[in-house]
Amino acid sequence: MRLGIDLGGSKIEIIALGDDGQALLRRRVATPQGDYPATLQAVAGLVIAAESELGRRGTLGIGIPGSESQASGLIKNANSTCLIGQPLRQDLQSLLQREVRLANDANCFALSEAIDGSGRDAEIVFGVILGTGVGGGIVVRQQVLTGANGIAGEWGHNPLPLPDTADLPLPACYCGRAGCVETYLSGPGMSADHRRHNGATLSAEQIEQRAAAGDAACEATLQRYEARLGRALAGIINVLDPQVIVLGGGLSKMQRLYRNLPERCGPHIFSDVFCNRILPPAHGDSSGVRGAAWLWN
Repeated sequence: MRLGIDLGGSKIEIIALGDDGQALLRRRVATPQGDYPATLQAVAGLVIAAESELGRRGTLGIGIPGSESQASGLIKNANSTCLIGQPLRQDLQSLLQREVRLANDANCFALSEAIDGSGRDAEIVFGVILGTGVGGGIVVRQQVLTGANGIAGEWGHNPLPLPDTADLPLPACYCGRAGCVETYLSGPGMSADHRRHNGATLSAEQIEQRAAAGDAACEATLQRYEARLGRALAGIINVLDPQVIVLGGGLSKMQRLYRNLPERCGPHIFSDVFCNRILPPAHGDSSGVRGAAWLWN
């Protein structure tokens, strides 16, 4: 039995998978906001309760909104800030008396889709998170690629390629840089872009809905978004050339992306053909927690 936990900013979810990948149990609790010791206890409580209910012990993988430093073992780059600087894996191993595997939540998403999701027949899968932030994960032959610094796939903090006049001035990013992919391609990034060009404050969901109803300004915002996403993904394709790119996060539900992105990527890739498949996730919002369980693969 494989146990997976998605340690999010608002909720902590656990799943138990059998050998065939079928879910045996799913539970969730609210994340203790800003309280590291209580977060440890919440994770341990979910594990103990799940194993008690199912009557057996499982391996444990955890997806986190950050990464583990290769040098110190401490958590870095986490938007759940109470985790930053903490020896999360070591503390959980002591608490639960077993080995724990940790990975970035975007890596878990990509792994889930590579094993038994939309990328199950692909050698290389790039998993994209387009939500309140922008993240990515790389899976090669059903194994997560972490990299020397533990940041493989973190394309959201690369500069947006080929910025033109519609992209200027470069938006400031919380990471301290300006013009990061995340500042354009996240949900808040799309909303901010629409406000810069039109003066109206709308959510990404509202922009999509109004564009579908014929709003020309919202349609223009989506076209700028798709052009930027196409350029950014083309950079990934030129380096990795994944057979499958799976889109996740709230913005991945925009069905027009799957129709329009191949044409948007194509002119920027170093090839005479575009063979990469851009697909929605087979497991939807469950991919992250499933991928955490599959860290024991």
